[in-house]
Amino acid sequence: MTDLANSRSSLDDLTVDGERLWTTMHQLAEIGATPAGGVARVALTDADKAGRDQFVEWATELGCSIHIDRIGNLFARYEGTDPSRDPVVIGSHLDSQPTGGRYDGSYGVMVGLEIVRVLHGAGVRLAAPIEVVSWTDEEGARFPPAMLGSGVFAGEISLEAGLGSTAMDGTVLMDELVRIGYSGSEPAGSRTIGHYLEPHIEQGPILEAGGHVIGIVTGVQGIRWYDVAITGKESHAGTTPMDRRSDAMLSAARIVDGVDRIARTHGPDARATVGVLEALPGSRNTVCGSVRMTVDLRHPDPEVLAAMDAEFTAMAAALDPTPTIDNIWYSPPIVFDADIVAALRRGAHAVGHDPVDITSGAGHDACYISRVAPTGMVFIPCADGLSHNEAEAIERDHAIAGAEVTLRAVIELGA
Repeated sequence: MTDLANSRSSLDDLTVDGERLWTTMHQLAEIGATPAGGVARVALTDADKAGRDQFVEWATELGCSIHIDRIGNLFARYEGTDPSRDPVVIGSHLDSQPTGGRYDGSYGVMVGLEIVRVLHGAGVRLAAPIEVVSWTDEEGARFPPAMLGSGVFAGEISLEAGLGSTAMDGTVLMDELVRIGYSGSEPAGSRTIGHYLEPHIEQGPILEAGGHVIGIVTGVQGIRWYDVAITGKESHAGTTPMDRRSDAMLSAARIVDGVDRIARTHGPDARATVGVLEALPGSRNTVCGSVRMTVDLRHPDPEVLAAMDAEFTAMAAALDPTPTIDNIWYSPPIVFDADIVAALRRGAHAVGHDPVDITSGAGHDACYISRVAPTGMVFIPCADGLSHNEAEAIERDHAIAGAEVTLRAVIELGA
């Protein structure tokens, strides 16, 4: 093996093997493949185990040591030359939605694997170790909440809560970790991280619409989730005068319209969504007596998000019947590490791309990890911004470009 000090010029010449990366991603996609061209590797199912097993096999071939913590987070470590250095960690997740795409999450893990392959193939070790990680249950499709493994690692979710997470069929996460052989002995969160990089598909339309190949993620927008309950009075639709009604559906409709108006007022970065609306008694000739609904507000600026929250609650308080609002979750806006953002920008320019800054609209494992380690993300476009869908698609050249940018940043940060 060659160490960094004697190989600066050779390191600058290293490039990813694009065909190998593309082939490996699609070999992985055969595990849990669906007839419609997507994947179903839901967390801790047999398909997820098979995906993990394949990753371990590939990493072991490169001389990596394998480490698994108690929540099942999976690390492959490629040693550096300086034992005192904390690792540069690259990764994302291998689990998918029940009808997921081939690239969401897995792209980041396969980029990390490809970077280790590049270094190993060149006989080079950086000063810092390189670790490739697959976080457990990022999707949360089977065991809520989403980003569970990274949340436990960062101490934002207790290990007990994580291990006790229960699927709708009553299956417990800890039992499934044991069953598939990925219940590790390392304390969750005990591994040090010097820098964390997460390559990912955008899962949105901004890069493609702008003709951009590389997005440097500067942060993640803040999120507020609300559960809303509205209690009116059921009555006959034909005999109850309009001025004598207490119509829960009317208040719900005004909330739907109101949160949309709030987001448009604070555009273009604001987002507002009513994703669930359940009305009772569900009869076409009965005035609606009760509604349960969800509201999702998002913005990258904490002050603007606070203003949206205030406007929403004030608007709702003026309705009749008046809703009960429970703000069940707040994820503050995240600003990623300036040094990693700068390294990714330099990496993009070094391989001939003009990157654009972008704020992530979706949550990622990087959100939790940013609370315990310097963190950054790089995005590549996906077709029509479509993700969490079997039709999810990316271009080969974009996949290679994202890997090249990540490689350059890893070399800089690992020096």
